[in-house]
Amino acid sequence: MRELGRDPHDDAEERSPLSLEVGDAFPAPDAVLPDQHGERVPLRELWENGPALLVCVPAAFSTHCTAELGALAFEVDRFDAAGVQLAALSCDPVPALRAWADDRVLPFPLLSDFWPHGEVSRTLDAFDEELGVAQRLSVLVEGGRVRWLLRGEHGAPRSLAAHLACLEG
Repeated sequence: MRELGRDPHDDAEERSPLSLEVGDAFPAPDAVLPDQHGERVPLRELWENGPALLVCVPAAFSTHCTAELGALAFEVDRFDAAGVQLAALSCDPVPALRAWADDRVLPFPLLSDFWPHGEVSRTLDAFDEELGVAQRLSVLVEGGRVRWLLRGEHGAPRSLAAHLACLEG
């Protein structure tokens, strides 16, 4: 049981390892999620014209998630130059993602895995059942296959340098 008044997002307890591996077929190619504007985005369309980096984050407006996506937004030109489509995914509802994107000027799709709650995150084996949020997982998908993975600790941000490593291959 969690202590009252304690932020569960700062909890660094051990999580079960994810089973998704490099070389696997992306497990949810036919999923369709709303973005921060309510537009329905088929995940398959993200990598239709080249690789796509899907960055799963636990919570809109949280310190670490905001830092991660802010760093990616700052370097979005590097991803564009490499032909990599950026997108983020969280279990937050569309209005929260819209406010977050507008507040932080995030220039890529923020996908809502809110309902059915965490369905795509679960398919990626990246859903925290206790907290009801996506785990920190970044997946580079090309041609429907996982080409690169980055797993992050729950209570710590992934670095920009770690995300930029996906451009090196």
